[in-house]
Amino acid sequence: MQTNAAIIERFYSAFQQLDHEGMNSCYSDDILFSDPVFGMLEGKEVKYMWEMLCTNAKDFSLEFSDIKTVDEEYYTCLWTARYTFSKTGNRVENNIKAFMRLKNGKITEHSDAFRLSKWIGQALGWKGKLLGWTGFMKRAVQKNARKSLDKFIATKSPVTN
Repeated sequence: MQTNAAIIERFYSAFQQLDHEGMNSCYSDDILFSDPVFGMLEGKEVKYMWEMLCTNAKDFSLEFSDIKTVDEEYYTCLWTARYTFSKTGNRVENNIKAFMRLKNGKITEHSDAFRLSKWIGQALGWKGKLLGWTGFMKRAVQKNARKSLDKFIATKSPVTN
């Protein structure tokens, strides 16, 4: 059986290759995820988010390190993603601390922590640098991210009437 640290390493190694299927295979079906941009996501929403991000990634690179055990189920990891933000063409370097819970060989909870205002400043340029700290700008970014994810999911799921 793989160790929990090896599962986390497999997740980020797949991410380095933009392999969303490999990443999602590390998750339980009822995965809970949260971060400052997308907020709380569950199950298939999480898996579609990674598919969307991997599919749209430009000039992407990722480094990860410091996988640490908090206790028998909880782990932390540091990772840095560098990419071109597709909506503006701006270069982003996002330094993130991940918190993960693993159970029965799968990641069941995953939370990424980073400064949203710093990300907004990089991704949106001067407007983001000027207004990225405001609640208004943060909510606008979150609303836009959710809208993009919902639109992506709609292209994947059959529509029923």
